[in-house]
Amino acid sequence: MRACRTLNVSKAGFYEYLKRKPSKRKQENSVLMEEIRRIFHEHHSRYGTIRITKVLNKNGIHVNRKRVGKLLHQMGLYAKGSRYKYKNYNKKRPSLSHPNLLNQVFQAEKKNKIWLGHITYIPLKRSTLYLSVFIDVFTRKIVGWSMDTRMKDTIVIDAFLQALGKEHPEEGLIIHTDQGSQYTGSRFQEVLRKKGAVSSMSRKGNPYDNALMESFYKTIKRELINDANFTSIDQAQMEIFKYIETYYNTKRIHSALGYHSPKDFESSHS
Repeated sequence: MRACRTLNVSKAGFYEYLKRKPSKRKQENSVLMEEIRRIFHEHHSRYGTIRITKVLNKNGIHVNRKRVGKLLHQMGLYAKGSRYKYKNYNKKRPSLSHPNLLNQVFQAEKKNKIWLGHITYIPLKRSTLYLSVFIDVFTRKIVGWSMDTRMKDTIVIDAFLQALGKEHPEEGLIIHTDQGSQYTGSRFQEVLRKKGAVSSMSRKGNPYDNALMESFYKTIKRELINDANFTSIDQAQMEIFKYIETYYNTKRIHSALGYHSPKDFESSHS
């Protein structure tokens, strides 16, 4: 498979990855997170942990309030007027604040100088899949990506390490992301330091500070996800795998690249 060769993984290894089934707890959390997200947005961000738990209980879903709070935190959902200490209740992983080094200027002189990172969610029939992506600003290529049923720091670490393995950037690489706990957490920041990368972060609640990433997610949702009606994690993983590696990076032309694909643009500037 061409995509497997691109990622330097065996066919057997990829299909073995697809066969891995999430634990019962993960499956329950995926379904629960979708219901929590629905209630949260239905009430326009006004309901916090206690009220969402009450609604779940009324709907016949009996769950611990602490579990609801933890899942809200993982999804980055905070009720209006939430206290600061609630947003940062998990003190096991201290957060760091980093300056915005880009200031909405998404330009680079060559590849592997600036990567943008972000996470989005993909609705499935009975669960949710999360996609973490890193894009090179110069080539617009997806240099690294990872999927998981949980939105934890491992998903961004895996995507970043995959990109490092393929691109081998020099020290000083700028990694621009939002201020989600997956990026501000000590584990991801330690990986950046060890690899000689520099962290840059958007201002809170400002999507324009990472507009190029937002544009990519709008594109993949419009061209693949919205009409896919994925029924299983395996199906979603395979289709997203094919979209990124055999279409977006290699065939899809970009106006910002003079209507070349990332692969052709990269080749012409190597």
